[in-house]
Amino acid sequence: MTLTPTSLPKPTHRYARVLTIAGSDSGGGAGIQADLKTFAALGCYGMTAITALTAQNTRGVAGIHGVPPEFLKAQIRAVVEDIGVDAVKLGMLHAPEIVEVVAWAIEHYRLPNVVLDPVMVATSGDRLIAQETVAVLVRELFPRAVLVTPNLDEAALLVGHAIGGIDALDGAADALLALGARGVLLKGGHLPGDAVVDVLVQQGGARQRYASQRIASRNLHGTGCTLSSAIAAHLALGHALAEAVALARAYVLGAMAAGADVAVGEGHGPLNHGFAPVPTHRLPLAVPHAAA
Repeated sequence: MTLTPTSLPKPTHRYARVLTIAGSDSGGGAGIQADLKTFAALGCYGMTAITALTAQNTRGVAGIHGVPPEFLKAQIRAVVEDIGVDAVKLGMLHAPEIVEVVAWAIEHYRLPNVVLDPVMVATSGDRLIAQETVAVLVRELFPRAVLVTPNLDEAALLVGHAIGGIDALDGAADALLALGARGVLLKGGHLPGDAVVDVLVQQGGARQRYASQRIASRNLHGTGCTLSSAIAAHLALGHALAEAVALARAYVLGAMAAGADVAVGEGHGPLNHGFAPVPTHRLPLAVPHAAA
């Protein structure tokens, strides 16, 4: 049976739409691959604008090939002007001109719920961002993102000194706010100890700590990408920021636990993103069609 335009059912719903602007991980554990797996597992419709291709696996990064800025802009334009966006996750932005395209897109399309994961160093220790890009990223994207999610190594690079322990998390998070961020989730997973403590601070004084038991696993590749993507997904679904962070942490902990005893490659393997998937959420068309 062939459906004609007049016989097609009239749409009554849409999906919660999340765009990832990030690099591709050929090994599938981090980057846009982890982002898309996360969006799908949490019931969101995922879209991509790829900033760079990487040749990598569980052992490290063998090469990075940047996407031309104009083609990145074309990807964003194609997605936003047709499908629309409810939240955005920003990942690997390796060059100043790439950052500038992203800043333009946020302003031009008034993109909502932007979560910035300032990807600078891979789990393997490989550097993923040029030094001259850091200042541009802070200036252009910190004020435009609702949340910045650095780990301790990234935060230390941004504030200019090492972060010595749990008691130093609040001060470091405040220093990141002083750089222009609207909200900061400083992740304490690289600190020693049985507990993992993350700190959420926002302009205006809101502050919250999240603590969880450390999960023993070598499969931690893409943990930061997954967390920021999960936060963006929950924002797209309508959760407030503090709740979105709590829900995202719970998802990451579940994915870590479910993948801890699985062998993928010879190095740092991925999380189990699909440990408890949910159907794609359908939102009434009456819900505002953001950035479409």
